[in-house]
Amino acid sequence: MKQKDNPIIAFFASVSLALFVLFILAVTSIIGTVIPQNETPDKYIQFYGEKWSTIFHALNITDMYHSWWFLSLLALLSINLVVCTLKRLPHVWQTVMQDNLETPATRLNKMTPGRTFVFNGPVGEAAAAARALLAKTSRRIREKSTNTETLLFTQKGAWTRFGVYAVHTSILIIFIGAIIGTLYGFKAFVMLPAGATTDHVYETGGNRTIPLGFDLRCEQFTLTLYDTGSPKEFRSELTILKDKTELLRKSIVVNDPLSFQGLTFYQASYQPIEGQLFAQLKNTRTGVSTGLPMKPRTEVSWPGEGVRFGVVYFEETANKTGYRFKIWFTDGPETPSEFWMDLGATAKIERPGATYDFTLTQHFATGLQVAKDPGVWWVYIGCGLMLTGITVAFFLSHRRIWILVTTEHDRTKVLVCGGANKNKLGFEKDFNALIARFANHAQFTSQG
Repeated sequence: MKQKDNPIIAFFASVSLALFVLFILAVTSIIGTVIPQNETPDKYIQFYGEKWSTIFHALNITDMYHSWWFLSLLALLSINLVVCTLKRLPHVWQTVMQDNLETPATRLNKMTPGRTFVFNGPVGEAAAAARALLAKTSRRIREKSTNTETLLFTQKGAWTRFGVYAVHTSILIIFIGAIIGTLYGFKAFVMLPAGATTDHVYETGGNRTIPLGFDLRCEQFTLTLYDTGSPKEFRSELTILKDKTELLRKSIVVNDPLSFQGLTFYQASYQPIEGQLFAQLKNTRTGVSTGLPMKPRTEVSWPGEGVRFGVVYFEETANKTGYRFKIWFTDGPETPSEFWMDLGATAKIERPGATYDFTLTQHFATGLQVAKDPGVWWVYIGCGLMLTGITVAFFLSHRRIWILVTTEHDRTKVLVCGGANKNKLGFEKDFNALIARFANHAQFTSQG
């Protein structure tokens, strides 16, 4: 009598539970994608109204992926995977590890596909001939012989039965990575003016100040526009410093971030700083350059080069689309240089001891999104294992072939049979090719 399953174990191991939880997770994930996460209450009231904003906050939809009910769904799916695996894996392990040479003849005779041949010769010769034919496609052939019969066995892909459990494990690993990222990671933001340095950032959706453990400097911010005036590209030149020593420098744009010590800095936005300009200078003879923020009618110095400069006057352009600026510039006791230039233009300044390229632009602050996710490598490993498991589970199969050589009524009979747990049509094609080799052998006669 078959033992009845424990109803609790049957519930948590059921496929129906897994499908139900996956469906709910898919629906809620769509909701979490459509409804912005971790915004201020005012924004939810502005877009959805006070009533729906209250409902969203009550159900934790505004921070759905950290809500107790979403985490409970993930926990329930994890329990389902673990119980399902523990329930079914022992049987699969037994199937993979069993001694197939102990398979009884009564079972072999019932297998499909199968074909019986009569061999013109004794059992030993028949077994040797069958082994030679089987060896053309199978490298590892096991054999068991008695006084009256010989059994040959070969298999391929026994380990592929574990493919589905690799997928189960990969999902759990991804969950572990997500939990690690939630507990020990963060998302933050900082508006950093060009030329400024910071050693901290601000947690997104909270008031916490997070120290970086190093200095981050924005050397330069560049905004490129289309002819229509809309942004084409915004780029930040960032430098990582530790004790005033430069450790890393990179120019970042959208989708090309800077990564350092587990932190990733993404180019997210920008913002003009009202009433401020940004001067970029380069000594063309030495190659030394710098960028300095400035205000009109304020003197600015570049100490390393002994340079001082300022905007002494500005006025609207003739077509009233912008401003032009009168620049005062000196690098020594000689008479200062004075000239007019448009915003965004580059002027070449010839001085007795050096030549400078001088560019004047609007002063911007770059908006940087900062992320730390120590669980990301767990997620990558889980995704890799999942792809491997899916490939094995759907495209590879466990194939087995037995050849039983016996004596019956003074005749030597050879039974060729086998099976596969998946892709049975593909197995039958290869099996029929093996049968064709037996049929073409002079000493084997098919009995059907």
